[in-house]
Amino acid sequence: MTNETEFYDRVVRRISRIILVLGLAGAISVAVLKGITSGFAFLIGSSISFASFWGWRHVVDALGPNPKKRSPAFFVIRLLALVAIACVIIKFLGLNVGAAALGLLVSGAAVVLEIIYELIYAS
Repeated sequence: MTNETEFYDRVVRRISRIILVLGLAGAISVAVLKGITSGFAFLIGSSISFASFWGWRHVVDALGPNPKKRSPAFFVIRLLALVAIACVIIKFLGLNVGAAALGLLVSGAAVVLEIIYELIYAS
């Protein structure tokens, strides 16, 4: 069982790093191509994406063999608050909504890259 747990931990760690790298690289790229406000919007979207991944990871941990007692309602409230704050920032500053929406896809891209990594380097 510890072998599976270690594998899961490594995968989650890699996905988290990939999300951070894609988020920062994407924000810099979008800022260079479309302007600093669009880059900031992408960074906000990728931050929400990372927070969502982090929250879902905790939900999965709570369903595992050694569940950690966490309130799912707290996760939902925290995620909704983050989304609400991001929406206010995007509307207040007039940021590019498309760039923010593109940033939301970062965690999905990170999971796909992790799958490709596992297909190539699986032992």
